[in-house]
Amino acid sequence: MKFVLPAIWIGGFAAGTIALFVSPNSLLGPDGGPPGPVTKWIFLCATIVGAVFLWWTSSGLKRVRMDATALYISNYSTEIVVPLTNVAEVTENYWVGGHPVTIRFHSDTEFGSQVTFTPRIHWSGFWASHPAVDEIRLAVSRATGRDQA
Repeated sequence: MKFVLPAIWIGGFAAGTIALFVSPNSLLGPDGGPPGPVTKWIFLCATIVGAVFLWWTSSGLKRVRMDATALYISNYSTEIVVPLTNVAEVTENYWVGGHPVTIRFHSDTEFGSQVTFTPRIHWSGFWASHPAVDEIRLAVSRATGRDQA
């Protein structure tokens, strides 16, 4: 989600957009002829807006692993260890593909007061919570000796 999807999506749209500007007659529109002159500008706008959106949503994603006492959080070049007792809240965004999970901390870490990661794909209903959310909450509850909401 952090590297592959943006590279494929941006690369594909950029290639299509470049082809529309450089050689529009090599592509076919819905009527079998070359696409209309407005099409290249629509593609250019879609490429720019999509690239900005993908960068905004994926650039801050982290890799998160967990054991019985700590979270191991990586930005793919640096890994930090955060005790489970520092976890204040675990939330999930159902409305975004991949259900990104955000972990908020009681005190700041090297990556700030919260981190977001996309858990491994889990096939369940769109509205169903990802099991990783409950796993982290349960581990925090065990580590702190209190209930985690």
